[in-house]
Amino acid sequence: MRKRILQKAFGRITPVFLLGLVMLALTAAPSAQASIGIVVTIAPEPLPVYEQPYCPGPSYIWAPGYWAWGPDGYFWVPGTWVLAPFQGALWTPGYWAWDPDDGGYIWREGYWGPVVGFYGGINYGYGYTGRGYEGGYWRNGAFFYNRAVNNVNTTNITNVYNKTVINNVTVNNVSYNGGNRGTTARATGAEMAAEHGRRVPPTAEQRRHVEVARAEPAQLASRNHGRPQIAATPQPGVLRGQGVVRASGGGIPAGG
Repeated sequence: MRKRILQKAFGRITPVFLLGLVMLALTAAPSAQASIGIVVTIAPEPLPVYEQPYCPGPSYIWAPGYWAWGPDGYFWVPGTWVLAPFQGALWTPGYWAWDPDDGGYIWREGYWGPVVGFYGGINYGYGYTGRGYEGGYWRNGAFFYNRAVNNVNTTNITNVYNKTVINNVTVNNVSYNGGNRGTTARATGAEMAAEHGRRVPPTAEQRRHVEVARAEPAQLASRNHGRPQIAATPQPGVLRGQGVVRASGGGIPAGG
């Protein structure tokens, strides 16, 4: 299946070109998402319910949790606060999308940019309602947090405001776009423009966060049955200690 995807993307693959792809893969940094380029015929689990940890400090942006694919099946990558890689950076979450040509689900990796793009209409919660981002905004080099959807301690973060989020997206726990019972959202013109505009890949901390989650057996869907023990963390790659929370059930995260 993976070979078919490569042929589809690059056309006829010569032995020399294929060797080049292998060498590139060997020299690249470990991928934050092993499922890139892989078609999975089984839909991911529903999104679990979990509480958002306190934001650790200014300029941290919430990156919601999601189901990733690894050698042993789906595993939960905890939601976490990530230090923005540049002023004005906003996170567009990744999402699973049904590909009718390959008959399975493929992962669309998330990215940083000046605006939030399309993320499959998935209601990840905490400002990610399925369209755009209601969790905050940048102004004069500082990020302002919407306390209506974020867990912020105003002792160390003073750039806050309160704005009720009106959710026009159907509220459910679906974690993928298209296919059987997936979201039916399609990208708007503005979201398409964001996808083709300035894009910065996940940070090194985010990639390490995925690898740490992958190495934790309890994160496997086959073991936790959709209720991961480590659902969210205050900072990437730290799955133990104060502020780490577990899922309280199945469904969308609280926080709108």
